[in-house]
Amino acid sequence: MIVLDTDHIVVLKDSRGSEHATLTAKMAASPDQDFVTAVITLEEQMRGWLALTRRHNDVRRQLSAYAKLNELVDYFSRWPRLSFDKQAADEFDNLRRQKIRVAIMDLKIAATVLVHGAVLLSANLRDFQQVPNLHVEDWLH
Repeated sequence: MIVLDTDHIVVLKDSRGSEHATLTAKMAASPDQDFVTAVITLEEQMRGWLALTRRHNDVRRQLSAYAKLNELVDYFSRWPRLSFDKQAADEFDNLRRQKIRVAIMDLKIAATVLVHGAVLLSANLRDFQQVPNLHVEDWLH
């Protein structure tokens, strides 16, 4: 199983981007075709669009953010998502006890990937490589 982090999902969403062809070619050539994402990735994306809606008091200025939020929900509805469940929460606590200096959301993604024995695709190698036993690859660069 291969879990796509937020940066890889963003590239896949925008077929016009320069990295899109590279990523889709690598995915097509991968012997493992079980591609998923994590519910944490969905949360990260939703928080961004929700924050944008809250910036404006005038509802008409919120329309584009709501349109993007709707597109996001449609996009993620087509992806299998790994839950952040009790096992992932236990692994998250274990990683925090090790005092790994990684952002909370990234540590939640790492915990989720670890409990599923999956590979994480992320351009954030600097942080994710700090997590013991996490197999992480960057297919964008």
